[in-house]
Parts: sequence; structure tokens; C-alpha cells
Amino acid sequence: MLVAALASASVPAEASPGTPSPAVASPNGRGDAVLNLFQWTWNSVAAECKRTIGPAGFGYVQVSPPQESIQGTAWWTSYQPVSYKIESKLGSRADFQNMVSACKDAGVGVIADTVINHMAGADTGSGAGTGGTNYSVDSFPGVPYGYNDFNDCRANISNYGDRYNVQNCRLSSLQDLRTSSDYVRGKIAGYMNDLLSMGVAGFRIDAAKHIPASDLAAIKAKLSNPDVYWVQEVIGAGGEPIQPSEYVGSGDVHEFNYGRELKSRFDGQIKDLRSIGDNKLPSDKAGVFVDNHDTERNGETMNYKWGAKYKLANAFMLSWPYGSPSVYSGYTWDNKDAGAPGASAASVPDANCADTAWVCTQRWTEITGMVGFHNAVAGTSVTNWWDDGNNHIAYGRGDRGYVTINNSASAVTRTYQTSLPAGTYCDVVASKDCSKTYTVSAAGSFQATVPAYGALALDVKHLSGGGVPTDPTDPADPDSTTVFYSTGKQWNAYNVHYQVGSGAWTSVPGASMMPACTGWVSKKIDADATITAAFNNGAGTWDNNGGKNYVLTGAAVAVSDGKVTAGDPCDDGSTPPAETQDDAAFSVNASTVWGQSVYVVGSIPALGNWAPASGVRLSAATYPVWKATIDLPAGTSFEYKYVKRDANGNTVWEGGSNRTATVGSNGAVTLNDSWR
Repeated sequence: MLVAALASASVPAEASPGTPSPAVASPNGRGDAVLNLFQWTWNSVAAECKRTIGPAGFGYVQVSPPQESIQGTAWWTSYQPVSYKIESKLGSRADFQNMVSACKDAGVGVIADTVINHMAGADTGSGAGTGGTNYSVDSFPGVPYGYNDFNDCRANISNYGDRYNVQNCRLSSLQDLRTSSDYVRGKIAGYMNDLLSMGVAGFRIDAAKHIPASDLAAIKAKLSNPDVYWVQEVIGAGGEPIQPSEYVGSGDVHEFNYGRELKSRFDGQIKDLRSIGDNKLPSDKAGVFVDNHDTERNGETMNYKWGAKYKLANAFMLSWPYGSPSVYSGYTWDNKDAGAPGASAASVPDANCADTAWVCTQRWTEITGMVGFHNAVAGTSVTNWWDDGNNHIAYGRGDRGYVTINNSASAVTRTYQTSLPAGTYCDVVASKDCSKTYTVSAAGSFQATVPAYGALALDVKHLSGGGVPTDPTDPADPDSTTVFYSTGKQWNAYNVHYQVGSGAWTSVPGASMMPACTGWVSKKIDADATITAAFNNGAGTWDNNGGKNYVLTGAAVAVSDGKVTAGDPCDDGSTPPAETQDDAAFSVNASTVWGQSVYVVGSIPALGNWAPASGVRLSAATYPVWKATIDLPAGTSFEYKYVKRDANGNTVWEGGSNRTATVGSNGAVTLNDSWR
């Protein structure tokens, strides 16, 4: 009998990665939650680690496979290796190294999705990979692998009830590696050791079910750190000979039945979520998720298209004491094979959360809040369980947190009983700025109205009047200087080689700089004196200011074209007035239910010509005030209205007549409205 959820609630995940030491402070603390950024470029991940992932309190970010693969626009081409060179559609080796360093600086460890069961499919024939390496069927000179390095079975898997067939034949034509061979094991371990040398914190083992557990254990034993964290993709199914429990000896295993049960419960009744850990892997060995890149497409689990219920399922996962949670963030799709937005055969554009094609789950208020909750209640068990026998549940996590989830179409008002200390708590689901609070009495009770398909969460780390620190991404630190450097030189990597005062210089090439905003990279340097610096690309090309090193002082300083300017070039508040003109700024105070967003639509093409689906989506960063800024020519007159839309396209129009506005002669207009 496997350990049940409640029985294992307070057991830490033994195989979970040790929490990285945070270099970026987080109001949410730092925990073991993983963010899975699917098909994000290395540069995009690096920037997101600083902007969102680190401050939110995620301990880890899982990235897509970094090895060279076949060319093609479909996402699954990343899972068909050509060699073990770190040259993929998502970036170069230098980009990958910069990302690992940048995320480490943000207190976030990188988990690499690792494809070691197979090479490219036999059906692809021959060609050149994303890094220029040639390959053909049974011949991968970039490793090198030849005919004898693949299993004898040359047919596709045809019988999942036969162990040999599943672990020796080809998965959808993919060339199945002979992982029983010590030579093959050595090549795989060499690839993983290369990633470890770059600072990778762990691995996700793709298609682990198709590799004997003993082979995986033998490969792990060859690693430079044989105790490194890894989680194995073993898709369990009833009646099959290969089960997830076989693989717990070498690390964590993904518990697919967890995601399947979440889908079933949220499509039916959530009252039975109390037993979600029963008859599954032990909590300390289970990697859990609401969805991943496979299951979101094949219908096995929920996905972003479920709207509010999808957010509720993630809130439950991050608040319930079973397994190590992984939050998934990908992109919108209709074609299940479609690659990332704008992908070409050999490259993927940087992710852009301003583009609604990217889901950007990690920026949702509900997700950020629940990551903080997860960290605040770590190690506690479930208390004060309550349910209505249907779709409304509530429970505490010891005396450190309390959650209630309403999976019904009607708002519910009731009094909840907790084990929390008396006080006024921020609802971390409702906002990031503690604008929604609840007061818990000395008896541990509070009254609340939970919206339809909504939730609320309170924890002792987020108390009104002091529980929420200021924005950690730009801390005022009198003993540091943030150095910004323009990317106009188009280098593949940027490094700052420096000394503080009369101290020692850094070792060449110096410290890696990470993406800060468009056109700039940055590095925060602990300094209580003047910094002397030179910049380089890590490959011998220098900008040492014509033989004169740069002299840098102050809290923030920018270097571009040989000029040094005080201040942060990425600070929106310091943008010159000329750049803020030609802007129409929309702002509306509007309350929404989970799953809804607010759009502005109007009579001109820039506002969708009255089509809600083509309108401009407003940001909820200052909820309940929604905001957006767009460029419109001076003198433009237009009519407009606000609408609320959910992921299914359901639209609610505000009342009253059409609003009107005209862009001023300076190219700007500011609109402050309230929903009506």
C-alpha cells in the first residue's frame, strides 16, 4: 500500500532538489516548486528568472531539451537529437551558460529536459541538425553513434503489454539507443556531465519508461554528481508490465495519475481531492503537475483552455502536501504539432508575455500567490478540512495557512474555521499588493465570499500592514551598483571584467551579464567604492573604451557606445518624454471572476473594429484597475468600450453608450474609467 496524501503530508520530498540559495530576495520565500517553461529561448528564460521566477519564489525552472536536434517548426523536433552539442533552436551554448548563471543569480536552479532514450527518427532520413551536424539513419557522427549503438529491434513499438517491445523497439520511429551498452551509457553520462559542469541543478528524463530502470541507475552512477536530482517520465497505465514504482530507486518519478485525477475531479466533484495521494507513488518520490507539453495536447489532463478551473487546479496542487509541484507555462495552440509562436526550422523567437500567444502562467497573480503559499506552509499537514459534499472545499495547513476553493458556478458566502493565529491576512490569490484582506478572529474564524470558480488563500508570511515586502527586483542597495551594457554590438555573450576600488580584478572574462530589457544586459556588483571595468564577449573581443577602462559609480549606471550615463535604462519611469508620446493610456476599474480578462475594443483597427477577440487586452498588474497603453497617431478620434472575456471566448460588454476620445496634438491621451 503506497503512502496516502494525509499520511505523508509532513514528509519532505527526499529526492527533491535542495532549495537554491536566493540571490534575489522574494516576498514569497524560496521553495522546491518548479516552473516548466516550454520552448522558451535561453535568453528569455534568463530575463524571466530575474523578472518573475526568482522574485515569485520558484526554486527551479525546467527548460526544454538543450541538445542539437533535427530542424523543423514542430515542437517535437526538439525531442529528436542529432548530437549532444548544446546548440538548439532555443539558443547557443553561450546563451545556455548565460541563462544558467543568470538564473542562479536569481536564486533559481535550472532543470534540463534530457532526451537520452533515442536519437532522431528513422523516418527523417538524413540531414543537418540545428547546430550544423550531419546525420543519417543509424549514423550520428556528432556523438558518435553507429549501427551497433542501437537496439536490435528495428520496428516501432506495437505491444505495450510486452516489456521487451516497449524498451527495445522504436517509439514512433525514433532510433532506440542500446542503453545496456557501457559505451552508450558513457556517451549519455558525458552529455549530462557537460550540463552539470555548466551549473545545471537537475534533469527531467524524457521517455524513461522506454529505458530499463537498471540502465538509468547505471548511467546516473557515471555522473560527476551521482546524487543529482532527476525526475523520470514514466507514464503508468493499468495492466502494463512497466510501472512507475520500478524507477523510484534512482530518483523522483512523474505521477501521471495525479494530473489525470485532477482533470476528473474538476470536471465532476472536488470533494474527493482529500484522497488524491492514495494508491499513488510515495509523496517523497512523486513529481506532480496539472499538465505538461504532452498531456495538454492529448487530452490526458487539463490545460490552459479550461480557464478558471485550470487556475483552481494549480492552486490546489500548490497548496496540497503531496509530491513536488511543477507549474507548466507554454503557448496557445490549435494544431497539436505547432511549434512556439514564430518558430522557424532552426530557431525560435524570444518569448513575449505581451503577446497573448504566450500563456505566461508564471505571471498570473493566482500562481505567484500560491507559490508563496506553498513555500510558507512547507512541512505542515492538513487541518480543518471541510467540504459541502460537492464542489466547495476548504482546508488548513497547520497553523500557517488556509485555502478554500469553489469549483461551482455560484459565489458562496460562509464562515470558515482555521487554525491560524488571529490577525489580518492578505488574500494572495486576489492580488499581489494585499489589496484584499480577511481578518481572522481569536477563535480562528473568518467570513468570506468566494467567487464562482474562485479561491482564496491566507498564510502567515503575508500579513496586512507589513507582510508584503517591496518589489525585490529593484532593491535599494547602497552597497551595490547595477551595471547596464548596451547589446548594440550583437555579441553572443556579454561579460564585465572589473575591480572594486583597489581590490583584485575578476578572472577573465569576468562576470556574465544577463538580459535586463530590450537592448540591455546587466550585472549587479557588490561595491562600496568606484568600479573600474571593461566588457567582452567571452571569446577574445573587448570593449575597453579605447584603452581606457570604464569608471562606474552609483546605484545604477549604463554604458553604451563608449558613454557612461547614470541611471537604469530599463526603468520605465526614466524613459524620456519623447518616447512616451504617441501613447493612448487606457485604465478601467473593473472587478472580474477567475478566468476573465478585460479588453478595450473600439471603432478603429487598433482597437479591433469592435471585434472583442481582436481588442487590446489590459494588464491586471494593478487589479482591480486594468491598464494598457498603445500607440495611436496624434489627432485620432475614436469610440470605445470595455469588455470582459474568458478563455472560452465568453464576452460581457459594459453598459451605457459608446465612450469617445481624441488623441492630443502631442500624440497622447490618458483615459481613467470605471466599469459600468
